[in-house]
Amino acid sequence: MNTPKSSLLAVEAQDLGASQAVKAQLRLREMILAGELPSGARITELAIVEKLGVSRTPIRAALMRLEQEGLLEVLVNGGYAVRSFSERDASEAIELRGTLEGLSVRLAAERGATAALLDQARACLGQIDAVLSQAALNDDAFLSYVTLNQKFHNLLAEMAGSAVIARELDRVVNLPFASPSGFVVFQANSPQARDMLIVAQDQHRQVLDAIERREGSRAEAIMREHSRIAQRNLQATLQSHDSDQMPGARLIRKQG
Repeated sequence: MNTPKSSLLAVEAQDLGASQAVKAQLRLREMILAGELPSGARITELAIVEKLGVSRTPIRAALMRLEQEGLLEVLVNGGYAVRSFSERDASEAIELRGTLEGLSVRLAAERGATAALLDQARACLGQIDAVLSQAALNDDAFLSYVTLNQKFHNLLAEMAGSAVIARELDRVVNLPFASPSGFVVFQANSPQARDMLIVAQDQHRQVLDAIERREGSRAEAIMREHSRIAQRNLQATLQSHDSDQMPGARLIRKQG
């Protein structure tokens, strides 16, 4: 039976609207993290429509998603405002990510990860080893590390087989300072940067080993400790005179 043309057009329109909403969401997030939309700035649908040249429906969806991510807050009189975060907020977001990732790898170890995911994780770590084998890391190497590091963390989350944990992890890592690689590029010019990445890589291998051995408590403890690197990087970043170079750093209040 042929599908009515009107139904096909409706589906195409729906897909187009969803695509535009995603693009608007990414562009708005980029503007917020770059400081183009500073913390406290009021945002209205109409203003964003004019700025991005997109219709109101996908803009409305994009704003709602960014509010759910925690980058925007709803104003009583309508519209949204860009959120600001205290140092404590940032620290607690990293702590929450470490807690969720710890729970995730514990479940992965207790339930048993698939051979396919374990193979992918080992291959990913091999690629990270190749990046870190260089005596000095340039910008391209750091960007490669960021990509591979995110891939490895995604694989760990997938091993748990929990849609609930995956959804909550996705929410917290969308905050720029809570991402597993949130501070890596900023730290690129630090003499200790490569050493810290090597320590992180050793923790990667240890947590994967714990999952393979079905040692849930050990995997969880390693992952919680792994997040401490981000905590140290947060403090170093906020104390640096160049902290504004890190995406999202302007959203963090130095006091409060």
